[in-house]
Amino acid sequence: MCGLAGIFHFDRSNINPQLLKKFSEVLANRGPDDRGFLGWSGTSSVQLSRHPDELSNCWLGMVHRRLSILDLSPSGWQPMATLDGRYAIVFNGEIYNYLELQAELKALGYIFSSHSDTEVLLHAYAQWGIQSLNRLVGMFAVAILDTHKRSIFLTRDCFGIKPLYYTHWHNGFAFASEIKALLKIPNLNRQVNSQRLYDYLRFSITDYGEDTLFANIHQVPAAHYLEVSLDYPTEFQPVRYWQIDRDRRLEVSFEAAAQQLQELFLNNIRLHLRSDVPVGAALSGGIDSSSIVMAMRYLEPDLQLHTFSYIAKSPKINEEGWVDIVSQKANSISHKIQATPEQLVADLDRLIYLQDQPFGSTSIYAQHQVFKLAREAGIKVMLDGQGADEILGGYRHHLGPRLASSIRQRKWAEATKFLYNASKLPDFGALQLMLVGGGLLLPEDIADTARNLVGKSFAPSWLNDTWFIERGAKLRFSLPIHSQEMLKEKLHQSLETGLLSLLRYEDRNSMVASIESRVPFLTPNLVEFLFSLPEEYIIAADGTSKAIFRQAMRGIVPDLILDRQDKIGFATPELNWLTSLRPWVEEVLNSEIAAHIPALKIDIVNKEWQDILAGHKQFDARVWRWINLIKWSDQYAVEFE
Repeated sequence: MCGLAGIFHFDRSNINPQLLKKFSEVLANRGPDDRGFLGWSGTSSVQLSRHPDELSNCWLGMVHRRLSILDLSPSGWQPMATLDGRYAIVFNGEIYNYLELQAELKALGYIFSSHSDTEVLLHAYAQWGIQSLNRLVGMFAVAILDTHKRSIFLTRDCFGIKPLYYTHWHNGFAFASEIKALLKIPNLNRQVNSQRLYDYLRFSITDYGEDTLFANIHQVPAAHYLEVSLDYPTEFQPVRYWQIDRDRRLEVSFEAAAQQLQELFLNNIRLHLRSDVPVGAALSGGIDSSSIVMAMRYLEPDLQLHTFSYIAKSPKINEEGWVDIVSQKANSISHKIQATPEQLVADLDRLIYLQDQPFGSTSIYAQHQVFKLAREAGIKVMLDGQGADEILGGYRHHLGPRLASSIRQRKWAEATKFLYNASKLPDFGALQLMLVGGGLLLPEDIADTARNLVGKSFAPSWLNDTWFIERGAKLRFSLPIHSQEMLKEKLHQSLETGLLSLLRYEDRNSMVASIESRVPFLTPNLVEFLFSLPEEYIIAADGTSKAIFRQAMRGIVPDLILDRQDKIGFATPELNWLTSLRPWVEEVLNSEIAAHIPALKIDIVNKEWQDILAGHKQFDARVWRWINLIKWSDQYAVEFE
């Protein structure tokens, strides 16, 4: 994993080497092993150096920070250029099928001077251009300079695992792995994006599409590329290069589908284990992380396997027993860590800085601690189960669209049976299931009325709706579902919205520990396969989530794990934490910064907090979002007017 950045001026004025140096320093955690710089004048060959001051008369510059994972030698250094000087690349990520692609390119006459996936990617682009993207199995954010076409090509992997941001102004264009690097550009406007601010405050959604919480900073969306001319400022319009074929249907038995899924998953694990440095795994004790750990052991019997787990102190969310079952079965070296509210407060400013944008809950801190623990154990690559819930219907709220699918398809007996069985699951009753499922079937105006009746208004009293409306924000985030298969459409929406925030959290938390985090559930072939299956293979008639995957892992993962019906993850006792931190919370909510955030009605925010403490109102993640917004806006000097 690495960090990258770049900038160029349309008027051909020289880039300040000190700005390139600042980019590099900000991204140092992403690549502590080496650094590199590229400069280009537009008329001569590109200049490559480890020191930006050595670049002369350049109006284009690129920066790379290296975390060495494959080919640890200097041959894998970046920026990397082709021998003819036409193409130069800076690359963040990993191409897992690089050996197969390298063999294919060698057969076409390409000669390689390294064993790195960067050189494979560079030659693949030289050979196949944009079409190379659909050959890649991996996670990536890439910038390629084409000195003949005089353009920069930016692209991001199919699921947005690796970040890539950009900004532009009348005289220039810049890109980077993290927003904080772009904020080093002098006089860059820090105006908030009012729509994204609303989406965060009301729904904890921040990272979908092209926009960010900064109005003038954008991102290349997942599965898109962006070509930017170096000569002519144009409209910057990302282009999609891949999407799930949701019309594809496989006629296959449940047993045969489970066998095929097992083969796909094990092959993904096999590819994700390719590394020249030690590999470990995050282990919560849930089905996803346990399956990764047991698959690692199944494929590599002699692997020295390290697992890393967050252990909550609260008995209700403590999964240590499950962790121990898997660790013992896998014969792994188990590392465990706990977190306290006092540690959270001590580390919060640093955590907010690292994340670039606000985050949804304190569970991000638990994840942060796990990666810190892995770094201390000398691990540089970690496998993690991110994305599994989104493609396998793992969240409780996925039960609603599963029920709604049966109703929309007029499968009344199936719907009745599903409602009866699913309502017996822990933490999800029949009423809640009917509200979620029924809400998806109601016309929009009736659904809005129902929302208000159950206290789920799009414009809660603590939100300054007038401020948002005056700035053109839409006070809703509802994606209509028109398909007969409502569950699969909801899962697709999750992939393109909520998952992207989780991937950002993981990227920043792993990168600050200088660890490459890999997510083997997120490959196009596995995801496309799952979306081609009947919905009852994803969530069974009795409400069992991940039904097909549970079956696929029988014989590899302990049945005790596969038969779990609860859902916890890296949960933190957020209410207990914030209650114990009451003086600190109230200091934040009553701060001068809070009083000057026009998006909040801070007097109502404070009253609602007191009502929560008194037990008059229900606690949920909105409290953390208030706190996080206030702290973030202070640290990043966000402009609201």
